[in-house]
Amino acid sequence: MQPEFIYLVLATIILVLGVITVRWIHNQYGIDISIPPSSPNPEEVQSLISVIVPARNEARNIRRSIEALAAQSYQNLELIVVDDGSTDATPQILKQLQEAPKPDSSPEITIINGSALPPGWAGKPHALHQGFQAAQGEWLCFVDADTFANPDLIASTYQAATNLGADMLTILTDQDLGSFWEKVIMPLVFTALSVGFPARRVNDPQKTDAIANGQFILIRRQVYQAVGGHAAVHDQIAEDKALAVLVKGSGFHLVLGDGRELARTRMYTSLPEIWEGWVKNIYLGMQDRPWLLLLGAITGFVAALALPLWTILSLAWLAQGGGWIAVLVAAESLILWGYLLYNRSQVNQAMDISFWYALTLPLGALIFTAMMVTSAYNVYSGRGVTWRGRRYT
Repeated sequence: MQPEFIYLVLATIILVLGVITVRWIHNQYGIDISIPPSSPNPEEVQSLISVIVPARNEARNIRRSIEALAAQSYQNLELIVVDDGSTDATPQILKQLQEAPKPDSSPEITIINGSALPPGWAGKPHALHQGFQAAQGEWLCFVDADTFANPDLIASTYQAATNLGADMLTILTDQDLGSFWEKVIMPLVFTALSVGFPARRVNDPQKTDAIANGQFILIRRQVYQAVGGHAAVHDQIAEDKALAVLVKGSGFHLVLGDGRELARTRMYTSLPEIWEGWVKNIYLGMQDRPWLLLLGAITGFVAALALPLWTILSLAWLAQGGGWIAVLVAAESLILWGYLLYNRSQVNQAMDISFWYALTLPLGALIFTAMMVTSAYNVYSGRGVTWRGRRYT
């Protein structure tokens, strides 16, 4: 067989495998439980819910976050904020919020000045554990300081949890993506998470898959205590996933819902923040799934380098008079690119990002692959990870 025909056969095989892979990757989201905004039922007895917010150097977000939580339509709640050794203006802002005049329906804000981090503890589990120790609620609600609640967030999730018989309910929040780098990288990260932890498998009691979004977790107090709470995952940086594994593994009902109408989150605002945050999370969140890390590295490499190289070489071959076979090889590469970019544009549309950001796929895939490799290297080499000014090994 002539080399030209071999190139055509290989290109055809790559096209077929590529289309199958792209379709599979982009059909893993499949979240069947959607939680729309709903007001409290006036005829229903409202359980006391303790809302606990850990805050470490959150001056950028804390005012908006706490004001939104203090304005919830659900009335029977207490609001506890744990200042985890902040060195910015977070403590001053919290003090202002605590002392500001409030409507009678607004809960008092309890501020806990976090104690020094004990040996063996990660920062966030320790902050949440301290918040739990001060909490009185029948339900515990953990909310990140960079998450901004719709007024019906607590009412809607509480109603969903009771209706579904959930022992622990966590939601995917909508994402505020403002900068160029957020729009380039974050959609790829969330696609990877949907592949690693498909919502249907998480919500299936017969499957072991378990994950939670630490931006919002609602859990029954008795269940939290039964599994040991954050003290049982005290050394885990991905403490949300670790807690979900404990809850589901203990036979309790874990629910992952679509709560994008209920809350928004602004995780990071710059490339250095994205890099630090996901280098911390990627390996530690997926170390029990090495196949996923390998798949991510391979697909990232293909999207960043292999596919662009295929298109460039095939078009160069065509320009040099490669004939009809070169036309077919180039056409197949462009078909795969078109199918891939269409799927990425659908993801971007769902995240309120312009279609044109789909064209940045090679750049985003290159950075995401580099983050995965760096995360795995840091853990395997013993260098550990850095987060919020603390280093964990």
